[in-house]
Amino acid sequence: DRFAPRLTLLHRPFGEMLEAARDIGLQAVDGIVLDIGVSSMQLDEAERGFSFMREGPLDMRMSQAGQSAADVVNTYSPETLAKVIFLFGEEPRSRAIAKAIVAQRLLAPIATTIDLVKAVEKATGPQRAKDRTHPATRTFQALRIYVNAELEELVDALHEAEKILDVGGRLVVVSFHSLEDRIAKRFLAMRSGKTPEVSRHMPGTIQ
Repeated sequence: DRFAPRLTLLHRPFGEMLEAARDIGLQAVDGIVLDIGVSSMQLDEAERGFSFMREGPLDMRMSQAGQSAADVVNTYSPETLAKVIFLFGEEPRSRAIAKAIVAQRLLAPIATTIDLVKAVEKATGPQRAKDRTHPATRTFQALRIYVNAELEELVDALHEAEKILDVGGRLVVVSFHSLEDRIAKRFLAMRSGKTPEVSRHMPGTIQ
């Protein structure tokens, strides 16, 4: 039937791809595209707390479930905060930023995006005219990735894709920063026999 729907939307995490496909009767597929980017519509909503450009509650949760970014910055030790910011934001000033965050929360809880920006700027200074990005960019990225377990979800998605792809099928991963890129490339290289198996392809773990 030429009028039959060609698109079926399934609201599920990437890591549940196989189960979602089975639910609609799909046993194998010819191609999979994983778009790992964050929706600009979410970033533009101040109340979601993703952007340092708009004041809003420091949330950052995609699903609105689990711990928020505010929970992390207000309760984690400076050592753990520094590790989160360094591993997931690739921020070289992670220790100084974590120390500034802890000092700020002793005065008052860090409740909004602007509260966090001010704490970061105490360690980095404000954005200068020559700076290509705001000094809080990497910290916000790190918290968003950590709160939503984005890298773990990507790893799960790659394994799920491998299970459901038909012989000769194609897997495409659209990544937007180096952490995602390295995970995807390492997984594909491993599956092609070019690199040995490592622990979940992840950049590191938070203890």
